[in-house]
Amino acid sequence: MTESTVSLFEKLVQADPPDDVPVLFDTACVIGGSIAGLLAARVLSDRARRVVVIEPDDISTETGSRPGVPQDQQVHTLLPAGQLWVERWMPGITEEAQDRGASFVPDKGVTAINGVPQAPDGEGRHLLAIGRPLLETLIRNRVTAMDNVSVLRGQATGLQYRDEAVSAVRYVPTDGGDQGDRGAAVLDADFVVDAMGRSSRLSNWLRQSGYDQPRLERVEAPINYATALFERPVKVADLEKVGALALFAPQYPSSGVSVAAAQPIEDEQWIVMLMGYGDSRPGRTIGEFRQACTKLPSVFTTATAGAAIGDVVTYRQAESRRRHFAEVGRFPARLVSVGDAVASFNPIYGQGMSSAALHASCLASYLGGGPDLDTAAREFFRLQQVVVDAAWAVSAGGDAARLDAQNGTEVPDEVREQRWAMEQITAATLFDGEVTRAFNNVSYMLRHPATLADPELLARAVAAAEGAMADLADTTIDR
Repeated sequence: MTESTVSLFEKLVQADPPDDVPVLFDTACVIGGSIAGLLAARVLSDRARRVVVIEPDDISTETGSRPGVPQDQQVHTLLPAGQLWVERWMPGITEEAQDRGASFVPDKGVTAINGVPQAPDGEGRHLLAIGRPLLETLIRNRVTAMDNVSVLRGQATGLQYRDEAVSAVRYVPTDGGDQGDRGAAVLDADFVVDAMGRSSRLSNWLRQSGYDQPRLERVEAPINYATALFERPVKVADLEKVGALALFAPQYPSSGVSVAAAQPIEDEQWIVMLMGYGDSRPGRTIGEFRQACTKLPSVFTTATAGAAIGDVVTYRQAESRRRHFAEVGRFPARLVSVGDAVASFNPIYGQGMSSAALHASCLASYLGGGPDLDTAAREFFRLQQVVVDAAWAVSAGGDAARLDAQNGTEVPDEVREQRWAMEQITAATLFDGEVTRAFNNVSYMLRHPATLADPELLARAVAAAEGAMADLADTTIDR
């Protein structure tokens, strides 16, 4: 990675809404009303007279979980990069979330690796602890309250083209009644955003219309989530520990738990997640869940001590995926993809919502750069590739290393050296706050992963890790 790539990534993180910008479109359409689509709609609201979000689910009321987001009852994290971007483009939303019961909690001592807390990074950052349905509701309310943004309840079924550019979206209304008697409708649009998520049908639409499909890359990441809610009788301000993220390497198993997280969220609740790889499915009942938590840092026992709210909710994902739009040859103009439709990662890294925010930032930068709208949006996909590459290096890189170690796979010397360096940095975060700061900046998507390749940082990490490896072997988890 070049320094220009690092700088570009940070510019996208820090992007502000534009002032007094020209309107480029009469109608812009976003297919999909989840967080990625809503953030894209927010960007387009500055550039279009009308923005229409086509979404099959009923999102007119605050109903909590919805069919289009089957994983929304699991733990979600809006990383600092995403939180900062959303706050800039929707001022006051963090305070509004707190007013609704979400917690803005300090990250000091929140992460433990193999039972050992990371050294504090000295930044004093805070993380927004909030349930995914509430966060999506707050963003949706902000975006749809804009005068030129509306939601059309329907199922998109395809695109129409004119002069090698998208000109309309075909859809079937889903606003009640007998859907079998409803014919397809058409929405004329000057610009279209695919935000249909992990199962986006855009590639099939492109193929059927004679355009090239983006190459689909997959990395096996068989994960099993189990999440449960518990009553929290203690206010966040009175908690001794306000949350935790516990990570375990394969050689340090804890009752099949590879990752665990606990957050104090709205409605005086704890949300607690246990995740296992492969055949490990920890905590499928409340009893099993609590038993597994007794083998984790003490905050997990505290979080699961209250009455359970409902049953354990499970979620399984077999792989991470990315679609390489930047490589596509023949591609229609006035069309882009964002969010999980482009890349869906192992969710344990918490990158999904923040990546969606940075994809929206890419869209703003592209539209603000005076693009030729009658040609494919290659500059947008170039910007987006910077974001996707950064997130993919962290999540898919970690999953690939785990699989290779598990299967005894031989890897090239360059890859082996990169993984060794990351091991040194990870181990050093337990002892050196400066290394923790650099590591967290990348984990929080504030800095590009290439910044961890700095020779001085690596030398510092190696020095700290020499003692760390020996100590880890004798470490027991603080009960």
